[in-house]
Amino acid sequence: MSENTLRQKIEDIKYRFRASRMSDIDGISTRIDDIELEMQSPDIWKDHQRAGKLSKELNELKEEYDFWRNLEGQLGEFLNLDDSQLEKKADEVKEFVVEFNRAYAKVFLSGKYDKGDALLYIYAGAGGVDAQDWAGMLLQMYRYYSENKGWDFYILDRSFGDQDGLKTAVVEVGGRYAYGYLKGEAGVHRLVRISPFSAKKLRHTSFALVDVLPVMDSAKINIDPKDLRIETFRSSGPGGQNVNKVETAVRITHEPTGISVAVQAGRSQAQNKEKAMQLLASKLNKIMEETKVKELGELSKASSTEIEWGSQIRSYVLNPYKLVKDHRTGIESHKPEEVLEGNLDEFVEAEIQKTE
Repeated sequence: MSENTLRQKIEDIKYRFRASRMSDIDGISTRIDDIELEMQSPDIWKDHQRAGKLSKELNELKEEYDFWRNLEGQLGEFLNLDDSQLEKKADEVKEFVVEFNRAYAKVFLSGKYDKGDALLYIYAGAGGVDAQDWAGMLLQMYRYYSENKGWDFYILDRSFGDQDGLKTAVVEVGGRYAYGYLKGEAGVHRLVRISPFSAKKLRHTSFALVDVLPVMDSAKINIDPKDLRIETFRSSGPGGQNVNKVETAVRITHEPTGISVAVQAGRSQAQNKEKAMQLLASKLNKIMEETKVKELGELSKASSTEIEWGSQIRSYVLNPYKLVKDHRTGIESHKPEEVLEGNLDEFVEAEIQKTE
């Protein structure tokens, strides 16, 4: 990278930093002060759920504040160097540019729910046992991606298919900007590979649908208790076997809409009921949001998607060649193994910057 190119990249970052919301470090600092003041009140600990949320937000904001301060400091250091000094620090500049570009995606996350937690739904589609195995692979991919981001990954519910395959899964992903980053993953994901379930080692195409919703506070959505049918049952594992002798799992059906949600991951019925109400609130909120959107003549990303060939947003080809291609942005990777291990940043960030 030449001296002029280094200088151009640093000047470009200076412009983008100052023109973007990222330079509003004072806004982050003000929010930190507000939370710390509220946390000093003895009354805050009477509501443990609220206190927990504030504590989590505070830690995330402090981390974000330190991150941007550090980037700002590095930028100032590079701007003060002459071209020859800049060239001597070429490797550091390259690392800084990569780190900044990765973080820059947050500039585009200004949606109503983008900074919050996400509910991730995975459904096996066409392809039988292979599709169920593919759904399980996607679940693992998003687990790795979430771990890379430092997010919590909590499986609320899942149903198993044949040979330990996965039919459906519901996951709560907790972390700052989790919904903003993950919402673009909604859609059909297609896998092409030699089927491990084929005695003839035939190439097989499998599909799975991913949907993403923001986590909603059930208290903020008006749900009439009279409209709910609440059932309890035993948690189950692969093959339908019961893994709990007590009926801790909870299923809630909203009778006016027919929406049904189930949670079995918690240790108690009360925990599962609380999470199930949260899931229901998120789904009902989606219906309300989609109704508003459709009134404007638009469609939701994954609301009416068929889980089949031709509707995929991304293809993962393991055979006869290796390629992961996003059909919306054109981003490609010839290392599908790394993508399936959670290295999704390039794909996710490209979709964010394209759609926002």
